[in-house]
Amino acid sequence: MNSTNSSEKGIFRHKRLVQTMVIIVLIFCTVYFGFQYIFSKNSISGPSMQPNFQTGNRVITVRHSGLQRGDIVILRAPDKKNTLYIKRIVGMPGDNIVSQDNRMYINGERYIESYLKQGGKMMESKDSIYSDMSYSYTYDFSVRKLAESQEWINIYNKPYLAMLKKTDRVPKGSYFVMGDHRTISRDSRLIGFIDRDEIVGRVSLRYWPLSQFTVY
Repeated sequence: MNSTNSSEKGIFRHKRLVQTMVIIVLIFCTVYFGFQYIFSKNSISGPSMQPNFQTGNRVITVRHSGLQRGDIVILRAPDKKNTLYIKRIVGMPGDNIVSQDNRMYINGERYIESYLKQGGKMMESKDSIYSDMSYSYTYDFSVRKLAESQEWINIYNKPYLAMLKKTDRVPKGSYFVMGDHRTISRDSRLIGFIDRDEIVGRVSLRYWPLSQFTVY
């Protein structure tokens, strides 16, 4: 009787071990394929999104996510090979974009950028060309004016620039992105519009440091 019970217990323990191993493998596969096709982990480097994001912050982005104005995204840098940028979507496809007197106007209406509030309290150093101006200071621009800039002339061909000079709208399938640290961010004002397929994903979670854990 005892021998039978011991045998049954051994079989039970074996089954439990197999089940546990199967569960572990399934979890591993789920996480692996999740980060291959659904999520992406990224580490922040650089000051372009200060003070909202700092170098060393770690985030999780959702791939193939729907995008909205104000979303924070990870994108492939069009001006630096094998480099990723973190920026914020300010202009959606078809949006009319103008910055005037340190205020953004989208489709003719004032666009309130509440995420710039903290940066508005932080001033640039004395040796900066924007000395004594806030991190959030946004110089005047429009799509028309940017189409005349040397940076955009280096990016786009003449027919495309001629088309842009007739409108202040973001082209179909493209996005206008900016950093929250406006005075130093290398963004659409310098690198042009960002195509949808260049956006890796939308930042949905900051998990490090733990003290700044945030869901977006």
